[in-house]
Amino acid sequence: MIEEPRMVLKECAKETEFDPLEQAIHTLLGEVGEDPKRDGLRRTPVRVARSLRFLTSGYRQDLDKILNGALFPVAYDEMVIVKDIEVFSLCEHHLLPFFGRCHVAYIPNKKVIGLSKIPRVVDVFAKRLQIQERLTMQIAEAIMERIKPQGVGVIIEAKHLCMIMRGVEKQNSVAVTSHMLGAFRTSELTRAEFLRLVRERQ
Repeated sequence: MIEEPRMVLKECAKETEFDPLEQAIHTLLGEVGEDPKRDGLRRTPVRVARSLRFLTSGYRQDLDKILNGALFPVAYDEMVIVKDIEVFSLCEHHLLPFFGRCHVAYIPNKKVIGLSKIPRVVDVFAKRLQIQERLTMQIAEAIMERIKPQGVGVIIEAKHLCMIMRGVEKQNSVAVTSHMLGAFRTSELTRAEFLRLVRERQ
């Protein structure tokens, strides 16, 4: 008889604990005209909160730790290119996805980076609320700052659901952005070689 009230109090305490993000999604469901308590939506706030935290995990990643130990001295000064890197991000204006491909190239200056690290650099910045133009710049500038190559070029081609599903509703529109630094900005031949390699398809 003595333990029963304590158990009830413990259960009540559990019910009052909530995740602010889950609560916000619960409220949002009600605001769009749904019943957050119906069977199909009962666990939706939990699932959406988990998804959003994954899709914005770039805010909580340390780029220096990701690149730590992945720089290697090498006597190679020709272009290194990693193309067709899949990109998924969220438009900061509508919180709708945009997705496509990213092409990254750089010309080494006595050292190269492990090839698998380049897609990870892309993900660090893509997994944030973004606009495509800034995402392109951030990737290029991060590589330039940390590897200090002779130059960096980044191109992103992406489809935006905020253009496809709403607004102008243009199903086949693709946004293309580029950011060139160092030799890619100053040398027309370097830039042209990068563009040619990106366009080549098997």
